[in-house]
Amino acid sequence: MKKVVIASILAAAFGATGLAQAQQSAPATKPAAKAKAPAKPATRREAVELSTPLEENDPSDKLTPAELEIAQRVYTGEIKCELGAHVKVTPRRRAGYFLVSHGINRFVMHPVESKTGAIRLEDPARGALWLQLGNKSMLMNQKEGKRLADECQSPEQLKFAEEMKTRPPINLLEPAPTPTTSQQPAAPAAPAAPKT
Repeated sequence: MKKVVIASILAAAFGATGLAQAQQSAPATKPAAKAKAPAKPATRREAVELSTPLEENDPSDKLTPAELEIAQRVYTGEIKCELGAHVKVTPRRRAGYFLVSHGINRFVMHPVESKTGAIRLEDPARGALWLQLGNKSMLMNQKEGKRLADECQSPEQLKFAEEMKTRPPINLLEPAPTPTTSQQPAAPAAPAAPKT
């Protein structure tokens, strides 16, 4: 019986030390987690570029011939606006699509037919609208209900605005101007001779 007691004491002693050693060596056997380098904060430009997809709309979206004709009349390039702002309108690879950028906002737009005759570009996904009139253009955000840029004028629109100042259009609500003639009014008739 002595042998059984000694064997159990030895087993318990070696078992406890073996368990303690296993617990101490367990963290050492795990691969040490590598310290991650702190992520660099994205610059403002990178953040905008990452958040703005530059792909055109679905290739199955086909523009009508009328919309393609409207796209040919869109003024492109950097267009100056009020308060020192500017909007850049750049044609995309796909016919009829434009990249309109203003500050950190970038929109992929396509023409939409308008009954008023204004040239209208829309980005339905973001709710943006570029409205081009004869004398000015404006960029609006329809989702937020505000103008992002106003009084934007390309060189062609500046010329048109100056022309409107020198020769204002006819107001349809006022009476039509009377034609002026270069003839002098007729002289009054000579008094009739007295009857005798």
